[in-house]
Amino acid sequence: MGNASWKSRFLQIFNRGGHQRRQKNGLQEVKSFKVQQEKEAAFDTRDRGIQSIALDRIVGSVGRYHDFDNSFRFKQNIPSERLQRIREAMREGRPLKPVELFQIKDEYYVSDGNHRISAAKELGHNEILARIVEFVPSEDTLDGFLYRERAEFADRTQLPADITLTEVSQYGYLLEQISDHQVYLEREQGHPVEFQEAALDWYRTIYRPLLKIIKRGRLVDSFPERTVADLYAYITLHHWKQSRRRHYGVGINKLIEQNMEEFRKKMTELKSPEYPEMKQRITFFILMNLQTSKEMKLIEKLYAFEEVKEIYWVHGEVDLLVKVELTRDLTSSDAEVISQFVHGKVRQLPGIISTNTLIPGFSKVKPPPTDRNNSSDSK
Repeated sequence: MGNASWKSRFLQIFNRGGHQRRQKNGLQEVKSFKVQQEKEAAFDTRDRGIQSIALDRIVGSVGRYHDFDNSFRFKQNIPSERLQRIREAMREGRPLKPVELFQIKDEYYVSDGNHRISAAKELGHNEILARIVEFVPSEDTLDGFLYRERAEFADRTQLPADITLTEVSQYGYLLEQISDHQVYLEREQGHPVEFQEAALDWYRTIYRPLLKIIKRGRLVDSFPERTVADLYAYITLHHWKQSRRRHYGVGINKLIEQNMEEFRKKMTELKSPEYPEMKQRITFFILMNLQTSKEMKLIEKLYAFEEVKEIYWVHGEVDLLVKVELTRDLTSSDAEVISQFVHGKVRQLPGIISTNTLIPGFSKVKPPPTDRNNSSDSK
């Protein structure tokens, strides 16, 4: 073999080996529990018992994080009889003991059961049964405070769903609601009621129905930094506890009873599609003066607005009488929404000299007359 051929062959082998080393070194390991524990100052523990945990939330290992890539495959591609036995047991549906996981916030780390996690992921499972020990972060940050409050709330209520709040002390207010509901249930049923039982009834008959009303009203769109649970806490705190009535036409008193238990009673009588809408209809009138010769063009443009329901060309001090219907959510006022429509749409049309807005304080409308020819009494 000539020098050139030998050198070419050497470079091929060398480059291939280097590529393999880079691939191996480039594999991402699972996260180290110890590193995350020190980062979060998570040293206090809570026993969470046995739960079913989503595999994609298991992100690291306590002692063997160097042995696995981030999909929990063994980085050393060495056949493992133990792993093969676990695979076969899982395929056949044979019961295996729960794995043991350490939890920090919403992430889980394997204390015992790395092979079972690897096999479950390889076989495409979504969940695995695990015994959980939670390590609670102790740093005095906003996230730390909120997490500890959320953990305490979850401990006391044992609710089936996570409730995420972004303000400190709001979990305490929800616990207070549940305590009040517990007293109500005991008085209604005539016997003691466990706190967790009251919490589940509160969740099903009070919290979840109001949450659906809030979601349907799309209130959270106005508060992108907040959660739906935040809005639930805010609305009920001001409406049920502090009894604040907002006097600029919000109309929340028509939708949500002033008393939590009255709201519960009403919701138990309704099906979900029958829940009230968190929207308010506003009817008002606009009196307009127009430039001469532009009346018909303006009438057509006004009529094209979906919100405009009726237009009258009248004789007198004004030229047009326009009836408008708007809807708004409960976070806005009548004046705010009307002003946006009048100044943002109507006053932008060329040819309008002046407008005057009339908001009815009271109205009484007759129903349309019945067509006698179509009535059941007609002969």
